[in-house]
Amino acid sequence: MEREKKDFDYLIVGQGLAGTLLGYFLIKSGKRILYMDNSHHSAASKIAAGIMNPITGRKFVKTWRVGDLFPFARELYAEMEKETGVRFFYDMNIIRELFNFREDNEWLLRTDFPGYDEYYEGKPDLGNYKGKVKRGFSTIELKQSGRMNIPLLVGTFSEKWKKEKRILTEKFIHKNIFFDKRNIRYGEYKFKKIIFCEGYQAKNNPFFQDLNYEESKGERLIVRIPNMDFRKIFKHKLYIVPLGNDEYWIGATNDWYHEDDLPTEEKYKILKNGLENILNVPFEILHHGAAIRPTNRDRKPLLGLHPEHHQLAIFNGLGSKGASLGPYWANQMADFLINEKPLEKEVNIRRIYDKKK
Repeated sequence: MEREKKDFDYLIVGQGLAGTLLGYFLIKSGKRILYMDNSHHSAASKIAAGIMNPITGRKFVKTWRVGDLFPFARELYAEMEKETGVRFFYDMNIIRELFNFREDNEWLLRTDFPGYDEYYEGKPDLGNYKGKVKRGFSTIELKQSGRMNIPLLVGTFSEKWKKEKRILTEKFIHKNIFFDKRNIRYGEYKFKKIIFCEGYQAKNNPFFQDLNYEESKGERLIVRIPNMDFRKIFKHKLYIVPLGNDEYWIGATNDWYHEDDLPTEEKYKILKNGLENILNVPFEILHHGAAIRPTNRDRKPLLGLHPEHHQLAIFNGLGSKGASLGPYWANQMADFLINEKPLEKEVNIRRIYDKKK
């Protein structure tokens, strides 16, 4: 794509997970895409574990729309891997420790619910974790789960699209938008629509400030645990997620009340001490990172057009489940933009604006 061409179909602001997935579908459909991304250091995509977990929470509830979201995500990631020659997704069962009779009983009740049997193993197998981790009251093993390497996926497509001159590495200035009858202009560029995929920075977007944003700050460690070869995700009081080469993602904390997006000594100690209380083997801390996850009060993604400026759109709010939510809803957003196929009410931002009337 020649940089001299100033007319594009869409400008996507933010090339994190949401922006990458949406852009992938739009480019695949032949649309002319330009990105503007300032590579913000605390973007959630940079440190996310990318866990896809079909059964979550204290009540062991199936993940929302799991039957739609998980198969679609697996198929898309396989397609993106084939296109780039880079592996992003890893099938991994999740070993989950339960800590008391109440949890154990709650789980046993859930196993009688229709459709649950396809997401858990009848007999848990700790594999190489056996003897290396502290145990709870009982153990379950979940399947059809896995890990998606979000930083690698975003980084791989960033490099690809930079070579194709689709990305401007600069901060987007909202006041520099100029509307005309048919198009929308930003500086020397002209677009049919501008789509905001800004992550938690969307709170500073003057056009979409009324969407019930909530911010969850998470901190995690990357550690080395030599010669253990753990191949499953282990969920105790913390997650242990294998990354390969004896490295593991450890996390995460969850802080709804924070002053900044920087790693803290307090959470470092919580993570370090927590891992020491789980593992019976030594480990080495390699990195401590923090990021802010974009979400909203109903925990559903944010898709749609601005109620007055229909040349502005948003695709955001994937939260901590972006690896599983992102592909399905990015495809729906692309179909909405290209073919005007209606968005589902559960994710359409009109659900929020209508309540404020």
